[in-house]
Amino acid sequence: MAGERLRFDGWIAGVGTASGTRLVVGHWPRSPFGAFSDVMVEHPDGVRVLLAPSARIAEFVAATYRFDRIQVVPVAVTGTRTLWRVEAGPLSLRLRAGRPSALGRLLSAVPAPLVRSPHWAALCDVPARLLLPGVRTLGRAGPGRREWYGARGLRPVVAADAVLDGVELGPLAPLDPPVAFGFGSAPRTPSLVRVTTTVELGAAAR
Repeated sequence: MAGERLRFDGWIAGVGTASGTRLVVGHWPRSPFGAFSDVMVEHPDGVRVLLAPSARIAEFVAATYRFDRIQVVPVAVTGTRTLWRVEAGPLSLRLRAGRPSALGRLLSAVPAPLVRSPHWAALCDVPARLLLPGVRTLGRAGPGRREWYGARGLRPVVAADAVLDGVELGPLAPLDPPVAFGFGSAPRTPSLVRVTTTVELGAAAR
């Protein structure tokens, strides 16, 4: 039996850096918590850190994904469709996205009701793994939770500049190795993905 479904509509930006630190930024104008942004950081040694804007959001995200440390800090994403400025406590990130890829243009044509469907996510899971190694569109997300992603657009990130704890992280690089926050990684190629994410809560998680 399906549980309560919480839907998040927005963007996910995933970038690697020459230092080996990988960053995944979620920017959610529409969510059950209102508009918010959060950042997941994975250091070269595998330590995973969540930067969340409130204790309530931190608690939810940490129950859905896996982290070694959690910091509640102001998180802001500003800019345009292709130019982002991210300020999140110890992190300052600037990124620039290019034109939509061929896959991105194809994804933008998928009707919104289909994007929200778990059956569509299950159908897309195998092709997503083949086209974008490390990416999954459907899986288990924390105890008693299931999650699926419906992509609605895709742009390559062509430039990024990041400073964490006062240290420059170096030029843009692939997300390699894949990040390990949940059942799947962001694309290996730095990307900005328009996405609808659904988290289904089991009875024990509500």
